[in-house]
Amino acid sequence: MERITDYQVVIIGSGPAGCTAALYLSRANIKVVVLEGLQPGGQLTITTEVENYPGFPEGILGPTLMDNMRKQAERFGATFSPLEPVESVRFLSHPFEVQTESKVYVAPAVIVASGASAKQIGLPSELALLGFGVSSCATCDGFFFKGKEIVVVGGGDSAMEEATFLTKFASKVTVVHRRSELRASKIMQDRALANPKISFIFDTTVDEVIGSKETGVTSLKLRNLRTNATTDFATQGLFVAIGHTPNTAPYVGQLDLDQAGYICLPHRHSTVTNIQGVFACGDVVDHVYRQAITAAGSGCMAALDCERWLTHERITERWDLPVGEEERVDS
Repeated sequence: MERITDYQVVIIGSGPAGCTAALYLSRANIKVVVLEGLQPGGQLTITTEVENYPGFPEGILGPTLMDNMRKQAERFGATFSPLEPVESVRFLSHPFEVQTESKVYVAPAVIVASGASAKQIGLPSELALLGFGVSSCATCDGFFFKGKEIVVVGGGDSAMEEATFLTKFASKVTVVHRRSELRASKIMQDRALANPKISFIFDTTVDEVIGSKETGVTSLKLRNLRTNATTDFATQGLFVAIGHTPNTAPYVGQLDLDQAGYICLPHRHSTVTNIQGVFACGDVVDHVYRQAITAAGSGCMAALDCERWLTHERITERWDLPVGEEERVDS
């Protein structure tokens, strides 16, 4: 297997966090390679219009935004390695090793920006209409459903939060849940149940999403899990809110993960993980905001932390504010 030792930093992931980290590091004259994985550009490449990323008053297509981010990082010397999913890592000894199917990248520092994947129902028709009436992000896409009737699938806090948020735009939101009762916390349930725009269909699953890229979603084929009866349910959009899975499988047993599998960051003012020299940013650490702009911001932070670590003889006992900064922040 080929061993590559040409880079000072290996960045795992090529979404907004990974691309921003690559931009900052390459501008600092640090040699960096970005392992793009099987979905170059991350989740934004499977969206259509992005209207909430600053700097684009008319909006921008998700794939175009990510292509621009990549080109900007490449302009300053960052290298992108496409279609190389990480199979394993060795972070417990130094220098670190990141192994793909055919290569082992060896470097003194690593930034993990591998993101999280929205859980899907698993239907071919759902995947075919992703970005064309099917979404997993109400904050990203709710605006496009003004005055429309839509469906939210799920029964947890995420589903209740998405459904409640979507009532700002949609004329009606129907929550479809496969169980007979919601799993959300009581406060989230009460909030959704009290909203006159939200209705519920229990003991039901979605068997098929009907529509086309030209028309968008037109209806869903629903199946009652008690009676097995199927019905066609007219709707103009489908939001899948059954959770996210952080892409952290290769790091189990080396990086500290929380119960949901997200990477833990032990220091308040740093993106450093429990292993000095390994940093994490973007949705792989963030199960709260999950936005392109917050991911890009944390990618910048990871790059600055990483540069500092590399150029200060790798001695970082503390990751607090520099002496004298506390007064400035508190003032």
